[in-house]
Amino acid sequence: MSEQVVEKDVMLQAQSIWKKIQRPVLIAVIAAVVVFGGLYAYNEFIKKPKEEKAADALAKVQEAFGKDSSNIVINGDGLSKGALYIIKTYDGTKAANLAHFYAGISYLKLKNFPEAIKHLKDFSTDAKQVQMVAYTALGHAYAESGKKEEAVDYYKKAGSIFPKDEFNSAENLFLAASLLETMSKNKEALEIYKEIKAKYPNTDKGYQVDKNIYHLSVEKNDFSVN
Repeated sequence: MSEQVVEKDVMLQAQSIWKKIQRPVLIAVIAAVVVFGGLYAYNEFIKKPKEEKAADALAKVQEAFGKDSSNIVINGDGLSKGALYIIKTYDGTKAANLAHFYAGISYLKLKNFPEAIKHLKDFSTDAKQVQMVAYTALGHAYAESGKKEEAVDYYKKAGSIFPKDEFNSAENLFLAASLLETMSKNKEALEIYKEIKAKYPNTDKGYQVDKNIYHLSVEKNDFSVN
């Protein structure tokens, strides 16, 4: 498989800790009450309303995302605000974190790879399935930008973060290995192909990877014909 074919295939493919109070008991109790009262007030009168407003605004973004309206996702439509507004206005909220995700994916679809990378790197979540999608998208954005090393790193992250999703784990690892081949890093590629075969033998890539392993193993042992 030529480098151009492989590259084409690859391209297609989201509070500070209080110090221990060392004071007499009475002062400690008073301080605790003050702290608790302050945190309660912050959560009830500032943070909670901010989260609610941000969530309301994000609902429109999610609706546009579901309709594949990337420009509206990012900038809004005049009647509702977009992801960029939510990020700027509600910084620090869960909705703003998610807005980075929606903005990043939308920028990727619009082929604005620098902005896609910027927003996807600002997103993080404990939901491993969603983080996998973000890592995969980062891999695509870096690959499309010609930054192969970074692309490989994110494809590998996507391929290892949620092993229970065998299909997508194998797909991402395959993307990483294929890209490594175009970089003439065949030893690293071979290791990943073997990992796919060992961990995900019942996936599409698990079935297909034998030819890749054979090709690189023959080349590695210098049996290939020049």
